[in-house]
Amino acid sequence: MHDPESLSAPVWRDELEHEYAALGERLEHLVPCLEWPLHLPLIDAINTLKKQRGAVIMAHSYQSPEIFHGVADITGDSLGLAQAAADCDAELIVLCGVHFMAETAKILAPHKTVLIPDPEAGCSLASSITAADVLALRARHPGVPVVSYANTSAAVKAESDAICTSANAVQVVEAMGSDTVIFLPDEYLGRHVASQTKVELVLWNGRCEVHEKFTAQQARHAREQFDAVLVAHPECPPEVLAEADFVGSTTAMGKWLEREKPARVALITECSMADNLRVQFPATEFIKPCNLCPHMQRITLPKIHEALRDMKHAVEVPPQVAVRARAALERMLAVGRRETV
Repeated sequence: MHDPESLSAPVWRDELEHEYAALGERLEHLVPCLEWPLHLPLIDAINTLKKQRGAVIMAHSYQSPEIFHGVADITGDSLGLAQAAADCDAELIVLCGVHFMAETAKILAPHKTVLIPDPEAGCSLASSITAADVLALRARHPGVPVVSYANTSAAVKAESDAICTSANAVQVVEAMGSDTVIFLPDEYLGRHVASQTKVELVLWNGRCEVHEKFTAQQARHAREQFDAVLVAHPECPPEVLAEADFVGSTTAMGKWLEREKPARVALITECSMADNLRVQFPATEFIKPCNLCPHMQRITLPKIHEALRDMKHAVEVPPQVAVRARAALERMLAVGRRETV
């Protein structure tokens, strides 16, 4: 039985400031001081409750600092979190990210309970294409394999031959063994991939509503005004990528920063990622521009607490969809295994 007090609304205790002093120091420049007394009772209640539930909390790099650093046990990109869901010992996972990420975790860990704090946390890329759209593309291009970006629904994954991330898209496309590949749904990522391979890509017109807003003028301003190196995500428009010193996935950005240790950098991606990396790289000054993902911001400490407390918003994927989507994911993972041999 769970302690009834742990299931009630979080309350302030004077000891919290001492107990979480180290966390407060780490987040001093990221979380406004006026918000800290509001966050601490929730952080403490979530951390207590997840131990009682035997849960693991996973947070995407775009989650706000109080979630990313305050309650998450595992952090990373969407695929990394899904793989961690399959590999970890916990039978209960709280996925702090958007809905397609929770679906992917459930697909790779079908016998585990996966909760999402807000089921309305969506994604413009995932909603830009449907399974019916994929079938229509297959009909127009018979025999052409389909590679879908991880930022898609389970139903779209199920109609795909393989899944990819922004980090391994070129490798997955070339592993299809075809002169032509249908690449879905991000047009800008597709253009970036096309520039690095001889495979002809049939592109969809999906775009990330966060990354498509960036402009080349913003990038140039960050370089000229602040003497910053530019690091951009490949979901940005081509003219932005042309200005960048480095183009890479969420994970690749962190590795690049660790390797290059720039004095000043402009991360042309989602804002919360820059906030979270500030903690990891205190010697680097992070310059805007960045844009917040409105869907990621739907995940909050109160919603995480409620999901754990009430065991609500469990993600389910129909078995016939999950089996086929898992096959597409496994094909991508097989490419990765070949790359590392």
